[in-house]
Amino acid sequence: MVAAEDIAIVGAGTAGAASAILLARAGHRVTVFERVPVPTAVGAGITLQPTGQAALLRLDLLEAVRARAAPIERLRCVQRGGKPLVDLPYADIHPRLHGLGVHRGVLFETLFAGAHAAGAQIQTGVDIARSEVVSDARWLVDTAGGRHGPFGLVLAADGAVCELHGEALRLRARPYRWGALFLVADDPDETFSRDREIHQVVDGAHHLLGFLPTGRAPHRDVPVVSLFWSIRADRVDAWRAAGVEAWREEVLDFEPRAAPILAPLTDLSPVLFARYFDVTMYPYHRERLVFMGDAAHATSPQLGQGANHALLDAVALADALAAAPDLPTALAAYTASRRRHLAYYQFAARMLTPLFQSDSRVLALLRDLLFPHARWLRPIRRRMVRTMLGVDRGLLRRPLPVGELARQLAPTLPD
Repeated sequence: MVAAEDIAIVGAGTAGAASAILLARAGHRVTVFERVPVPTAVGAGITLQPTGQAALLRLDLLEAVRARAAPIERLRCVQRGGKPLVDLPYADIHPRLHGLGVHRGVLFETLFAGAHAAGAQIQTGVDIARSEVVSDARWLVDTAGGRHGPFGLVLAADGAVCELHGEALRLRARPYRWGALFLVADDPDETFSRDREIHQVVDGAHHLLGFLPTGRAPHRDVPVVSLFWSIRADRVDAWRAAGVEAWREEVLDFEPRAAPILAPLTDLSPVLFARYFDVTMYPYHRERLVFMGDAAHATSPQLGQGANHALLDAVALADALAAAPDLPTALAAYTASRRRHLAYYQFAARMLTPLFQSDSRVLALLRDLLFPHARWLRPIRRRMVRTMLGVDRGLLRRPLPVGELARQLAPTLPD
């Protein structure tokens, strides 16, 4: 076991807050630096897959999140007009496993409160600009010139646009041309929540509309749904100029059931745009520095694994520090433990994204011709479901043991 260290965490998001909980509980002295003066979650719903749920169970926070989440039993995608394209039920892999649609704010508040309760010190309004190695320790320097340290270990968990990326040994970080508009809307009649599915409608590769049942937003008891609308980044200004009525009409042409959730919109200000990034690095650590979450492996969210992998990063690092005799060995073990799993999902996301977010008519045609047949080819469908669950690790490697995952979650799963 690595002796207790002074540990700095840059960023209070999913990876940062989860790591703060586990490392503070293990006896390390943890300080979290967050650039936002009053941190809140920005974003819509996310899907917690069984892998992410198991990580929350390890944090003793699963029940708090599940209480405000919506169960997800399948992902269903249809072409505009209703022709089936993809249908991936969780029960194909295990009848006791399912996803959880949860408001990003619920996950953030639960983890943030957990970090406080575990004894982590949280300094907000501190924008870290760089780190320095001095006398076998790391110091952090903020944008105002303030110095913080010394620290035996620094965790970079501040997202895809990471201020400490300059320290990475091998790094590629670039934005995708595409992103998504997202809206969290009330679903009082549970029009989408009652189906217990992620519902998507596509038209070619240039239009994708998605609905994710999102449980209940923080401090409210009305069911909500997250709406996602794929769009190229350079078209956002034109979309805003066209106005709310033009967009409402376009969305309803894809899915008329969205009328009640779009009816309250009088302008487009509640609809936010998120751009995607592709971040690849190896290894995930340097001297007394480790990268986590989107800072280490951001991808397009086509596979919906961002928050799940961030939680798994936190667990993997805590386990490595608990098992290794010294810090260099622990960080090398962390990189090794996450390498294959993350490589598969980054590869899969890069291959899948152009089929759903691009201007390619050829790729859209191939998708529409081939994907419906996967429903009848059991090995292919099962691989697609395993990938959705977060347990696959590549074409030649065994997936994570689903039975063990189900046993971990079984005592907490409702019948």
